[in-house]
Amino acid sequence: MGKITGFMEFERVEEGYQPPAERLKHYREFVIGLDDAQAKVQGARCMDCGTPFCNNGCPINNIIPDFNDLVYRGDWKNAIAVLHSTNNFPEFTGRICPAPCEAACVLNINDDPVGIKSIEHAIIDRAWAEGWVVPQPPKAKTGKKVAVVGSGPAGLAAAQQLARAGHDVTVFEKNDRIGGLLRYGIPDFKMEKWLIDRRIEQMQAEGVTFRTRVLVGALPDGSKVTNDAREVVSPEQLRAEFDAVLLCGGAEQPRDLPVPGRELDGIHFAMEFLPQQNKVNAGDKLKKQIRADGKHVIVIGGGDTGSDCVGTSNRHGAASVTQFEVMPQPPAQENKPLTWPYWPLKLRTSSSHEEGCQREFAIATKAFVGKGGKVTGVQTVHVEMKDGKLVEIPGTEKEYKADLVLLAMGFVSPIASVLDAFGVEKDARGNAKASTELVGGYATNVPQVFAAGDMRRGQSLVVWAIREGRQAARAVDEYLMGASLLPR
Repeated sequence: MGKITGFMEFERVEEGYQPPAERLKHYREFVIGLDDAQAKVQGARCMDCGTPFCNNGCPINNIIPDFNDLVYRGDWKNAIAVLHSTNNFPEFTGRICPAPCEAACVLNINDDPVGIKSIEHAIIDRAWAEGWVVPQPPKAKTGKKVAVVGSGPAGLAAAQQLARAGHDVTVFEKNDRIGGLLRYGIPDFKMEKWLIDRRIEQMQAEGVTFRTRVLVGALPDGSKVTNDAREVVSPEQLRAEFDAVLLCGGAEQPRDLPVPGRELDGIHFAMEFLPQQNKVNAGDKLKKQIRADGKHVIVIGGGDTGSDCVGTSNRHGAASVTQFEVMPQPPAQENKPLTWPYWPLKLRTSSSHEEGCQREFAIATKAFVGKGGKVTGVQTVHVEMKDGKLVEIPGTEKEYKADLVLLAMGFVSPIASVLDAFGVEKDARGNAKASTELVGGYATNVPQVFAAGDMRRGQSLVVWAIREGRQAARAVDEYLMGASLLPR
């Protein structure tokens, strides 16, 4: 643990931010991490809990009290060893994870939780700066070949684990750069992409082969999913060339809003809008980019993807940004006795909201209106919950001006045509059907084909993707070798 009385002596210290007026001028990260002294104080706040609920609150079961204590004692090198023992990419989660571990912190019952995420961020940044993060090539090769389809956090975590086990791993990515939704679903101002490139170099030194612009299977006609593929590989080719195939694609099938006027120009899925800006930031020259400059922007969907659309629109120079959420506004403070240690329902204001955004709750879209084939407004009505259902409130109809509408209502499933191409059985939600059992987990109904991450569980968090990638890697290793020394 940290200091015995630390939780009584020290207050939580949040990471800093550049002022909104400054950060709106660029697409770089603007979080100011903790310095060594601040991280030590946060580590000191960690208590000697009889049961550290933070461990279970973390999907990858980070050994949180241990690395908190090591930071408090100034043993940063062992702190990164503990952190890496469960998490392949702390620099990703330390920036973009919503930190369910902090919601589960015992101190959170009646005080502010330990700043676990900020400590994790500090550990990994210190480790890279000190040169402690180095390639870990296998001592011996197994001669087995594994194909990983998808290079998001699940695919990267699985590929790294399998390569370290001695297998020859090839990662297939349909887009022009590695990273999946890490690269093209998350704005650069939340996570700069050189962080991914740095890990790719490490993994290449460990023996992982990356193949970009390769589509495995097929996409449906008219698909709006980002796809830079110049080559198509069939499932039959993969199964013939590789001893195992692990499907780790993202949940890229967006939820649509089929109301009158949906066909108007100026209405786009969030994942048409966000990847384009990431490509421009990387130096690509696009023939046409969806821009928000001088426009009245309506973002439909109140989650993280919607928040990312808000931040990007403001950086474009939008005239106004309004975000719709169909559910009622949550309370400002959660009911801790009711929800702890689980993820609480409460109002969350992101850094993008702070940069300028009108938020509307309990509002439903009735229709899009337009002129000359282009969207000019959104017709809405307020709703309320009755008997477990959202019903319209008469007399609350309103029309909002809109030059650009971004649909950010979440994702329903992975692309069905990819799973269908492999003949993989799907569950009721359209995900690959595979269990997480200790024996035989992550295996689909198709011999030698496994699935993990969004492909198996649907839209989820980066931290869940890393967990599933690691566990699936162990399952594949057991399948190939009969046993595995990889951690689960």
